[in-house]
Amino acid sequence: QVQLVESGGGLVQPGGSLRLSCVPSGSIFNPNVMGWYRQAPGKQRELVATVTTDGSTNYVDSVKGRFTISRDNAKNTVYLQMNSLKLEDTAGYYCNVREDRYPFRNIWGQGTQVTVSS
Repeated sequence: QVQLVESGGGLVQPGGSLRLSCVPSGSIFNPNVMGWYRQAPGKQRELVATVTTDGSTNYVDSVKGRFTISRDNAKNTVYLQMNSLKLEDTAGYYCNVREDRYPFRNIWGQGTQVTVSS
């Protein structure tokens, strides 16, 4: 019954910024790894960034230095700060959470659209 509620997407000009949020509506158990994926039309879904409980992060090369992933462990909320946005960043962005104990759910957000256009 848990849902991941995403917000923060929208239309922005190149060079602009957006901040995505992913907030659970129910209980999540041991969400060690939280992350953001994106998928543009005609392209495969790719992993953009991940963050662990202890704060370790990983980024796809194309967003390094521009995007920052973070989390609030008390709220089980994950964020993606996107700066210096490029046309190539246009995609649907999806939050993902994996539980490390029963019921071992792999939970996806509904997606939020990010469109970078001049």
